[in-house]
Parts: sequence; structure tokens; C-alpha cells
Amino acid sequence: MANHISNGASGDRQTFSIRDLPKSNNFTQKLPPDPQYPTPASSHKEVRAKLGPRLVREAAYTYVRPESFEKTELVGVSQAALRDLAINPETVESEDFTDTVAGRNIITLDHSTEPGDKDIYPWAQCYGGYQFGQWAGQLGDGRAISLFETTNPATGTRYELQLKGAGKTPYSRFADGRAVVRSSIREFVVSEALNALGIPTTRALSLTLAPQARIRRETMEPGAIVARFAQSWLRIGTFDLPRSRGDRDTIRKLANYAAEEVFGGWDKLPAKLNSTSDPDVVNPSTGVPKNELQGEDEHAENRFTRLYREIARRNAKMVAWWQAYAFTNGVLNTDNTSILGLSIDFGPFAFLDNFDPNYTPNHDDHMLRYAYKNQPSIIWWNLVRLGESFGELVGSGERCDEEEFVKEGVRKDWADELVKRAETLIEATGEEYKKVFMAEYKRLMTARLGLKVCKEGDFETLYSELLDTLEALELDFNHTFRKLSHISTEEIDSEEKRKEVAGVFFHHDGLSGLVGSEADARTRIASWLEKWRARIIEDWPDSPEAKEERFRDMRAVNPKFVPRSWILDELIERVEKKGEREVLGRVMNMALHPFEEEWGGDREEEERWCGDVPRYQRAMQCSCSS
Repeated sequence: MANHISNGASGDRQTFSIRDLPKSNNFTQKLPPDPQYPTPASSHKEVRAKLGPRLVREAAYTYVRPESFEKTELVGVSQAALRDLAINPETVESEDFTDTVAGRNIITLDHSTEPGDKDIYPWAQCYGGYQFGQWAGQLGDGRAISLFETTNPATGTRYELQLKGAGKTPYSRFADGRAVVRSSIREFVVSEALNALGIPTTRALSLTLAPQARIRRETMEPGAIVARFAQSWLRIGTFDLPRSRGDRDTIRKLANYAAEEVFGGWDKLPAKLNSTSDPDVVNPSTGVPKNELQGEDEHAENRFTRLYREIARRNAKMVAWWQAYAFTNGVLNTDNTSILGLSIDFGPFAFLDNFDPNYTPNHDDHMLRYAYKNQPSIIWWNLVRLGESFGELVGSGERCDEEEFVKEGVRKDWADELVKRAETLIEATGEEYKKVFMAEYKRLMTARLGLKVCKEGDFETLYSELLDTLEALELDFNHTFRKLSHISTEEIDSEEKRKEVAGVFFHHDGLSGLVGSEADARTRIASWLEKWRARIIEDWPDSPEAKEERFRDMRAVNPKFVPRSWILDELIERVEKKGEREVLGRVMNMALHPFEEEWGGDREEEERWCGDVPRYQRAMQCSCSS
């Protein structure tokens, strides 16, 4: 197993075995449990088969223990995850670790006794969601079971560790609660790859295979379990479900929990904004509100509005990162939209190959609802659903904590006022969402292009024109930025040189016959390079030291390696069908260090994975089945 652990070192930080990790269960202690199993003991005594699908009301979760496969094999552990969870890498081959991440061991229990009411015990979260724009009812953790929370002493960050593929829960509906190898490999790799790129995401600790298991999807497939973690697994769908049931009390409890436990306290939420002051309410370089003034009604924006705005702001930044790195999440339902603004629940996903704004990795998304170009608007659509769940709290203004309102809700004589206020504040949050998104997107694209500042006109003449060129010529998105990271201003200081350099952006097999002549393509790229060169000269001194600094800065934000769909398909084939194991460690090492030039493995293999996407493996799609 040691050879499958990605390279890295724990340094001088304090680390623990998985058994000795500092653990907590704030989620289950502070939110309402499933009334049928209100304590760990009541669930632990139940026959496991009876903990399967049913409707659960007025609850945030159900206590439910994992189901393990008979025979398993731990094939991958992320060194970055071990570091962030403060787990000692030397303990990952212990029985405690392997049995815990395989679902065989509830490490928080002393098996000589039954769990007590306050004991840390596994649970599955209850939520609903809008799927492809339609209300889907109760969903929930149908195959994910959380084990415990743990706080890294060095960083103070608390994470919730859970197993995906560990058996049926009350939220499994008609499914089996399992995960298969192909989807598990994809999630294991991409979770850590996104984090290494800087993209807000849930994480993956380990991958455990059950090669002898037979799970029915389109065909019979072997099973797997991913141990994954996040600062919170709360989603917009967590609030959708109680709203659909008129459960005001649970919405309020969830909102209070989110503010106090997930975001660190009400005082950590954004300051109030003044709609009548400077219309540019966010600083474009930081995305932080400029003003701390209150609006026309000094009580209009209460703490629940500030919570809503924080969730919107975080999601705006997340989707800006997606757009800047051409990551496409093919199932942006509300149950797959994190309140923390984290990439979550990876089904059909992909990094763009050739730049195509209409691309969706989901072959069931016939209307292109979740295409790359639609992601910012779809995330806002989801946030409007959250606004509807928060509507009563947001619209109540200064009355949000009045006893009558808390217990009884809105009186008829001020219902119209509440609705108007809620609508106004949700609309204002939408404007803030757009501004935060655009500020973050410009910041990221400015860095990717090697510029120090975003000047007026850059968005149109550099960003937009480059994307139009990539689309028109069917060029690779991330490769383009990495290749720019190696081009000096001297190499493109004449029209002739620029046209020559333009060829480095072409695929090795040449341009598609649908994009026009090569000469026209070179002229178009050369025209853009001229504008880019002029801006580089404005931002950087004319010296060898400045040139090398710019190269370093650009290569630090423009990855050489991203786990594209064709690479993941090859990885799945080699691990699942051919029984290879070492290849997983090599891919993960590259995913964890995406900005390097080489990784110390098979150089030919590394360059192949970093090179051109094979013509017939570009823009691949897959299903939601996993």
C-alpha cells in the first residue's frame, strides 16, 4: 500500500492515527434527529436492513451505520488530505485506518458497550432538491454516511469525514447505497485535483476497492468506497426540503447552525450594504464590500440576509474559479450546490478540452442546462431557490426574533411588507452575486494571462477575444494558458514572429477542417498576441529578471496537468480491468502538483497525459450512473 500514497511530508505538525484524531459531532448534537431513531443506541440496536428507504420528516439526519464489503483493498490515499486532516501517513496501513475507510469499523465506539445518547455515531443527512429545474422531493445521503467531525489542531479547521458507497440509508430511494469503481476513481482524483488548483471543493482522503463485489448499473460492476471530507456537507437542498413541507422550525435551526457552526459566528458574515451609495458595492480587486452603511430602512437587512449574502458570495467565487479553469460540473442540481461554495458530489464532470461554451459532460443533459456557459446563471437560479427557503427570515427584518413571529409566523397585516422586503433583498443579493463573480473572474484571468492588474478594456480586448479565438479555432483551453507561460515578448515582437509562434497553440494533428485556413488562423492568433504583448510590456519592467518572474508567476497559476476525461477513462481501464495499482499513485501525484514541469515518473507517460487530447477523445460525456 505504501507505493500508492502520493508523495509528501507531514512536516513538524502534530499528526494522529485515525483512532486518536480529535473528534466531535456538533452536527448531530445541535440539529434535530430522525424521530424514528432519535439516539445512536436506537439505531444501533435496529436490524441494519430496516434502516433503508423511507420518508423522514422534521429532521436533519438519521443515525445509520455503514455496511462494508466482504473483501476490500485500499488502493489510494491522498497525502494532501492526510496533511489537512492531521493524520500520520505512517498509520494508513494500520487495521484501524483500512477498516474505518472501508466501513467495517465504527472507530468511535467501544464495541463492548452500546453507544450512549451523546456518543459520536455515524449519520446520513436529510435533504431534497431541484433536479434539472424540477422539484424531486426527499433525496438525502442515499449512499454517503458521515463518521465524525475532526478539527486539525494546527489550522483550527473542522472537517466532517464520510464514506460514499457504504450502504443503504433512509434516503437511498430505489438505489442500493453503493458506488462503483469508475465513479469512485473519478471523484477521488478530481476532488484533490481541484483543491490543488485552488478551486473550492470537497476533498477525498482514500479510495477502497471491492473488486469481487457485483453492483448493477448499466452492467454489473465492481464496487468501491471513497472516504471524503468537507468543512460542511450542507447544501441548498438541505433547506429546500423543509421549505417544501412548511417546516419553519427546521429551516430556522439549520440557518442558525450554518451561521454559528459552519461560518464561525454571525459576526463573521458580510457587513451591511447601502444600495444608495456607490453602485459598485464591491472592490473589484478583492471582492469585498466597500461600504458598511445600512440601506434606506435601517432594519431591512437582518442577520439572516447577511447569511444568505455570504452563501451567495461564496458560490459566486466558486463558479468564477470553474469558469476561469474551464471546469464543468454536469449536474448542478440544488442538492449538489454547497452552502460553503464548494464543488460537491462529482458525477458527470470534465475540464474543457477544445473551448466550447456549449459543452456539457452529461450525456443526459439534452437541453444543455448545465453547459459550461450556463454555470454562473444556474448557480444563481439555485440561490434563488435558497432565497425562497430563507424568504420569511430575510423578509421579517427587525422582527426576525420576535416571539410571535418565531412561533406563529407572519401575520396577515404585514405579509405584503415581508414579501416585498424579501424580494428586494434577494434581488440586491443577485446584483452582489454578479459583481463578486465578475471581480473574482477578472482577478483569476488577469493572473492566468500574466498581468499584474486588470485595466479598462482588458476584459473585451484580451479575455473575450481570446475565448472567441479559442472557440472559433477549436483550440485547447488550459493548454493555451500554459503555452503562454513560456512565451517572451522578444519572441513575438514582429508580425512574422507572432504568426510563427501562433502554431504552438495548434493541435499536433493540425486544425480542424471546419475552422478555415491555417494562414487565417495564424493571422488571428498573431493579432491577439500583439495586444497581449503590449499589456505585458505595460505591467512588467524590461529586464531578464522580470521576464523570469513573470514566467514563474504564470506557471504557478496555469497548470501543466489537469485530470481530463480521457486520462480518467484510461486510469479506470487500467485499475479496474487490468488490475494495475501503481498508475493511480502516479496520476494522483500529478493531480496534487499540477503546476510542475515533471513529476519523477515515466517521462513519456507524463508528457502524453499533459499533451494533446487524442482527437476522438475530446469533449467526452458520461452518465449520472455511479
